[in-house]
Amino acid sequence: MTPPDPRLITSMKSAVEAAPDDTVLRLHLAELLLESGDQQAAVTHIATVLQQDPGSDQARQLMARALGAAPSTPAAPPPAAPPAAPPAADQPPPAFPAPEQPDDPLRAAAQEPLPPLHPDDFPVERATVRLADVAGMQPVKDRLEAAFLAPMRNAELRRAFAKSLRGGLLLYGPPGCGKTFLARAVSGELGARFLSVSLADILDQWIGNSERNLQALFRQARQYRPCVVFLDEVDAIGRRRSRATEAMRNVVTQLLTELDSAEESNEGVFLLAATNHPWDVDTALRRPGRLDRTLFVPPPDAPARATILQAGLRDRPVQGIDVAKLARETEGFSGADLTHLCDSAAERALLDSARSGTIRPITMDDFAVALKEVRPSTGAWLETARNVVAFSNADGSYDDLAAYLRNRPRPRR
Repeated sequence: MTPPDPRLITSMKSAVEAAPDDTVLRLHLAELLLESGDQQAAVTHIATVLQQDPGSDQARQLMARALGAAPSTPAAPPPAAPPAAPPAADQPPPAFPAPEQPDDPLRAAAQEPLPPLHPDDFPVERATVRLADVAGMQPVKDRLEAAFLAPMRNAELRRAFAKSLRGGLLLYGPPGCGKTFLARAVSGELGARFLSVSLADILDQWIGNSERNLQALFRQARQYRPCVVFLDEVDAIGRRRSRATEAMRNVVTQLLTELDSAEESNEGVFLLAATNHPWDVDTALRRPGRLDRTLFVPPPDAPARATILQAGLRDRPVQGIDVAKLARETEGFSGADLTHLCDSAAERALLDSARSGTIRPITMDDFAVALKEVRPSTGAWLETARNVVAFSNADGSYDDLAAYLRNRPRPRR
């Protein structure tokens, strides 16, 4: 099967951002993503549809396909794993009730003890980037340093003020603006290991397995502490329980259980999460001791845009490119938009070179044409955010977003 045109996927993403409640559009996008091989992004969109319409047969079939199962409802659990060593003595007991029906194989499978961890269960890495590697965005880095990093890095201050070596931070903002890169930089600043997960790593079609995956995730983080656990698109995992299916409500409850574990200490485990829709995150996840601090990550500022454009043109033939001018003309572009802009300009020069048989460098004329085709993708998100600030900011949760909206320059038309 021929993979779908990336431009079609980009257009569908824009359509879904403009109409987030249109389940037909979202499922069409999910199917395109599956055909292109992007299983993780597809699962996120399918899970969103299932939260909006739990009875959607098409969504269930797509989810089964995304997770590698047959589209029909399974009649039996997957083959049993080889016998594992018994769990360690200090391992918490399984967090699942006894099966209501002893002959129910799915519930019986959820009752089995957790196997020992292996390093590749949830791969842990060493973050090699620091905040100095994040181009521009100085106000964001300053707030991150003051609100999160400084107390964590200073042992004397922690002792003086009885500050626990744990914490949670929610990064939010438009898609494609560097939240994941910032999370890696935080891990590098703390000298901690980095453990990144998304909905595709947690969600499972078998009853109870999603909760078990979360349990294993936090066991892995505690084993390798100090460790930063990064939950990408946390609104898909920790969606408001009032708007979620029963299965997803159980996942949120398990996440809260791990964060407040009475059996295990989370000292040295830092929870970072990223979302494009903070208003969809369950309020219980934002209480003290959990994701109790938030940081707005706006579209890249002019210095950051210039750096991203330079990176996009690196190792490509260029002539007469004024990066500073391009940075001024791309207000409101996300990092992903800027990368796409460079690719579009390069494609134009490549096609000319193919026709002439001689390599022609990328010029400002190529960018002038590309700027007519590539538009900033953050506009729809910022308009939604403006409504949230106007009607849902009584507790001041979005004050930094409100300040940005008041002061932001208008993007070029």
